[in-house]
Amino acid sequence: MRQVGRVTASSEEAAATFRAVVAGLRSCQDQVCRIRPELCFEEVPAPRTLAPFATAVGAAVRVDGAEIATGRFVLLYDPAGQRGWSGPLRVIVYIRAELEPEIAEDPMVGEVAWSWLTEELDARTAGYAEPSGTVTRVVTEGFGAKRAEPRATGFELRASWSPLGAEEAAPPEEDDGQGGGLAGHMAAWCGTMCAAAGLAPLAAGVSALRPASRRRSP
Repeated sequence: MRQVGRVTASSEEAAATFRAVVAGLRSCQDQVCRIRPELCFEEVPAPRTLAPFATAVGAAVRVDGAEIATGRFVLLYDPAGQRGWSGPLRVIVYIRAELEPEIAEDPMVGEVAWSWLTEELDARTAGYAEPSGTVTRVVTEGFGAKRAEPRATGFELRASWSPLGAEEAAPPEEDDGQGGGLAGHMAAWCGTMCAAAGLAPLAAGVSALRPASRRRSP
């Protein structure tokens, strides 16, 4: 967790609120790992200039030793709110997954990927507002010493939204990850990442594309 600016009585109260929210997110990670052992998490540097308080979590989906999807979850907190936000919180997520070339060329890939996220948010959170995002097809080709590597195709999803009422988070031990506090929003991101990786969906009605069978070497 990162805080910007000098400490005052009001900022101490805001920091305490944010610490409670972050504790709920960590509890959610533990719950998700019990359900999805393919997912692993790590703390990553939070943005420095986007809000007074911020935290970030990275994740990867690994199956049989292969990393088939990666992502990042960023939570911003500004007690005063910001233009384009609905409330003091903003979530930013990133997901990348590789796909078979014929699937990556499907014109509906973007619509399907975006629907994974919105369906997860609808199912797992108490509400969200001002959603925004992009889905980008990615083609990676090797040159020089990497010329022999197979061409890799995939997509990247970037999105942000404002959680509604999530700053009034339940204590971690009372948060079930299904709409209380920020846990439901993190669970929605995890569910979307699993769908992108081709795993069985975490929620009914969410279909998954097949993951790429060939992995690109670092």
